Amino acid sequence: MRLPVSRAVEVCPVEVAVSVLGGAWKLTLVKHLLGGVKRFNELGRLVPLANRKTMTRQLRELEEDGIIGRTVYPEVPPRVEYALTELGFSLAPIVSMMDSWGAEYQHRAQARRSPITSD
Repeated sequence: MRLPVSRAVEVCPVEVAVSVLGGAWKLTLVKHLLGGVKRFNELGRLVPLANRKTMTRQLRELEEDGIIGRTVYPEVPPRVEYALTELGFSLAPIVSMMDSWGAEYQHRAQARRSPITSD
């Protein structure tokens, strides 16, 4: 267990969730992995704003926390695939709710920015 997670265990369950899932791209990566196994470059295309270093670090943390599994195939060049674990798939309802909430927020934010027209 990563140190931030073990410290969060002493605080409360919300802190544990934030410690495991907090990160610029972790939930976005989980969302894309809900659709099935992905290779690193495929995830990179799905999350184009994430730089490689950050994405690599966050994938490693998700792996260490048991959310994803990483399979390295003994090929040249090596092929690496990422997939959600059973624990990772248990995040599906949370990710779905966050996706819905985000879409609603996005809609409202756009409505607030729209210029008011008067005739």
